[in-house]
Amino acid sequence: MSRETLLQVRNLALHRGGVPVLDVPELDLRAGEVLALMGPNGAGKSSLMLSLAGLLAPTRGELSFKGTPLRSHADREAFRRRTTMVFQDPLLFDATVAQNIESGLKLRGLSTAERAPRVKEWAQRLGLGALLQRPAHQLSGGEAQRTALARAFVLQPELLFLDEPFSSLDSQTREELIEDLGRLLTETGTSAVLATHDQSKAARLAHRLAVMKEGRILQLGGLREVMNHPEDPFVATFVGMETLLKGQVLSCQDGLLSLRLRKGPADRELVAIGEAQPGQTVLIGVRPEHVALSLQTDNTSSARNAFPGAVTKVIPRGPFFKIELDCGFFLAAYVTPQSLSELDLRPGRAIVAAFKATAVHVIRTEGLDTEL
Repeated sequence: MSRETLLQVRNLALHRGGVPVLDVPELDLRAGEVLALMGPNGAGKSSLMLSLAGLLAPTRGELSFKGTPLRSHADREAFRRRTTMVFQDPLLFDATVAQNIESGLKLRGLSTAERAPRVKEWAQRLGLGALLQRPAHQLSGGEAQRTALARAFVLQPELLFLDEPFSSLDSQTREELIEDLGRLLTETGTSAVLATHDQSKAARLAHRLAVMKEGRILQLGGLREVMNHPEDPFVATFVGMETLLKGQVLSCQDGLLSLRLRKGPADRELVAIGEAQPGQTVLIGVRPEHVALSLQTDNTSSARNAFPGAVTKVIPRGPFFKIELDCGFFLAAYVTPQSLSELDLRPGRAIVAAFKATAVHVIRTEGLDTEL
């Protein structure tokens, strides 16, 4: 069942000193949806978020909320009362946790009797029940951000803006807070826009991703669609498709491509799912989690693509290890600590890397040099 369009942007542009900062022809947010704005520093994520929140006036463009254009000052003020924002830094008042949580309710004119149960409820839901009388300056980073979230949720917003809200937290606190935030967004059905440079945060919370670069949205789509089927080399790299290779199409039959790679002293051939013409040069990508490693004596893999190679680097990546390989071309794989130990993976270790034809994604077939 399709969801109501909550927020709609058309022909949004922002300039500073004559320099373009944003150029977003269209963007929609659906009710109950979490949209992640992803991109490196300077991509325009925060500028777009502030524009969506009505806190930054664009050079041109129209913003509509539930089908009503926000044209007048009164329209924008009414819209802002139905939204709220949480920043990277909590920006708490020099007051107690309870006073911080109730501050928005107080500004909106709710009585003490109306404020008290709502403050207590959201303090409990965010694990702050025992801290209501604690001064804000005595809070840890995680407690302060939980207070900021409680202050936002207590207003019962229809739309929540989250601008890099986890960046300054340690990894354990960050993981706990992401889990709690995801649960609360689901329970309340609150729509949200999340600005982040971290794909793992987006993957945990978002329904759709908008990958940005230099003020533009390069790709917008569902989480799996963007992660597994990027349309642009920059998007592919940014969402973690670390192996990008040029290939020449040898044949194409029933959507099965045979490709030749010329990397290193010898040609390599692989099989992929896609559409292209024989002789075309294509750019292909493989996600590291789709690459399986085994010893050279192990021939049990059912994958269509298997290449002997050697480990060149082992890099810790959270609960996994990234293994960089030389298979006559660069290839990256993720393994668990158990696999790292069992396969004795270390620089120089001979290994076989395998991946299925369905794991090879054809990213682009135009605008590439034909020289391989």
